[in-house]
Amino acid sequence: MSGVSLVIGSTGLIGKKLIFELAKKDSEVIAISRRSISNLPENVTLLNLNFDDFLDNGSLPSCDHIYICLGTTIKKAGSQSEFKKVDFDYSVSFARKAREAGATKISLVSSVGANPYAKNFYLKIKGEVEEEIKKIDFQSINIFRPSLLIGHREERRFLEKIGQNLSSFINFFLIGSLRKYRSIKSSYVAYCMANYEQSGGIKYFYFDDFNNNFERENQ
Repeated sequence: MSGVSLVIGSTGLIGKKLIFELAKKDSEVIAISRRSISNLPENVTLLNLNFDDFLDNGSLPSCDHIYICLGTTIKKAGSQSEFKKVDFDYSVSFARKAREAGATKISLVSSVGANPYAKNFYLKIKGEVEEEIKKIDFQSINIFRPSLLIGHREERRFLEKIGQNLSSFINFFLIGSLRKYRSIKSSYVAYCMANYEQSGGIKYFYFDDFNNNFERENQ
């Protein structure tokens, strides 16, 4: 792997693991964040940005591949409009600016069940982001759709923590077409994102893609 990779959402469950996976490759990595990040690998450069200012008049350094790992909750954002700003406005703006900066590939963390016509607000916004990203002329668009993510967060999400504790039991019953709803370790998703060989076009990734890719390469 070569070229310049941008990672947006570098402090989240997936993003913070992704930058370390990418750093193992022959690639320059730029981690874009609103706050400082300590103990980064030598070939990872931190770029601090005010995301609201970026929406109005932002630009990005020359790059080949952008990884968008942004995400929040309505509770943390404070309102549906603020949630949409993070998940939709920021994500789409970074994607467009990356394309202007030369990126030909994009990898987007979305969600299983994402659908622009969903009644659930969260899934509706995730689906709208996907559709907007697909309108941008990237050569390769990879959309990663995990279910509940397993991993340690800096902030507390009470219901998510309960879900993580029950995930192994629940996963047992999610078989067949329901396997894509199984919870997955964030490290598995990050590994898949960093190591998937680009083939062009639009591709979606689910539980089995994350799980099989990681276990096949780490036996």
